[in-house]
Amino acid sequence: MPGIDECLLEAMTLPGARGAALVDWTSGLALGTIGESPVGDHETTAAETAELARAAAEYESIAASPTASPAADSGGPGGSPPVEDLIVTTGTGYHVLRFVVTNFDSSLFLHVWLDRTTGNLALARLRLRDLAERLVL
Repeated sequence: MPGIDECLLEAMTLPGARGAALVDWTSGLALGTIGESPVGDHETTAAETAELARAAAEYESIAASPTASPAADSGGPGGSPPVEDLIVTTGTGYHVLRFVVTNFDSSLFLHVWLDRTTGNLALARLRLRDLAERLVL
């Protein structure tokens, strides 16, 4: 089971990976970073992507469950967050944010920045899901 550094190193093995981070979306702070940042500063990127994650997790129009159920009260099936991941596509790349379920407040996400020409979005989603499930904090 990988820790933060190992998780980020593994994320960088994705085709087209340019940078990766583990971010706390409530504070906007990066707990770990590797590779490049789209704006040249990992802390700025962490703060800006945290705004996206916070909006997705808190806005009812995005995170609402289609039917009210006991699982919806805890976020989703098995206490999972109501949003699994976010994908932002730009002219030159993809940003994939994968929410991480933790034993405490589940306010973390993995962010991987992929080159658009060499990145594989489907593979990135699958691998980030696996990394998020195996991550040990």
